Amino acid sequence: MTASVDPIQLMKQEVAKAAAARVHSGSIVGLGSGSTAALMIQYLGDRLQSGELKDIKGVPTSFQSSVLAKQYGIPLVTLDEIEYIDIAIDGADEVDPQHNLIKGGGAAHTREKIVDALAKEFIVVVDSSKLVDRLGTTFKLPVEVIPMAITPVARAIEKLGGKPELRMGVKKAGPVITDQGNMVLDVKFDSIDNPAEMEKTINNIPGVLENGLFVGLTDLVLVGEVKDGQPIVREA
Repeated sequence: MTASVDPIQLMKQEVAKAAAARVHSGSIVGLGSGSTAALMIQYLGDRLQSGELKDIKGVPTSFQSSVLAKQYGIPLVTLDEIEYIDIAIDGADEVDPQHNLIKGGGAAHTREKIVDALAKEFIVVVDSSKLVDRLGTTFKLPVEVIPMAITPVARAIEKLGGKPELRMGVKKAGPVITDQGNMVLDVKFDSIDNPAEMEKTINNIPGVLENGLFVGLTDLVLVGEVKDGQPIVREA
């Protein structure tokens, strides 16, 4: 008797596989962070090992994706060594109908935005629970802040109508520290009516490094769903 596989995990595997299948030999690939991106990195490694894929180079968006890439045999390059990225693949915490995103659940959104913006093609891999009519409805907006500026930035965000909360570590005393050595404010807005405007306004607050609004960067959204117990992948 075989052990039953969680349909959600199966669906994540399928959407990660569908994204990894879009990478061609000779590509420079932006490697996202998070659980679905981790599976995608594993599938890229499998394709390299089997010889189906050759001569790719990865640009990691976090320590996590860097460690995984090394584990699965994907050679890495830095942004100093390249002029562009062919394809970037990453998850998202929310996706609206215009394919704008909220990212940063894993506190890697600053590096993710740099890499995704450099990519000729940026593919987002999500499950259908991440699709929303309006950004900010289910997920707080992460804002990466230089530690000395936490209090003034929080005050400035409150004036914009947001409710900021310092992200605290799990199994670690104190706040979450990003790969850049900064802190994260998770901000609840009643609604984000104009994501492009909000992205610029928050990034203009002195002390803010980057926020999790990704506007106008996404080329394709691959959505994993479970229908009748079977995982399917569709384009949104």
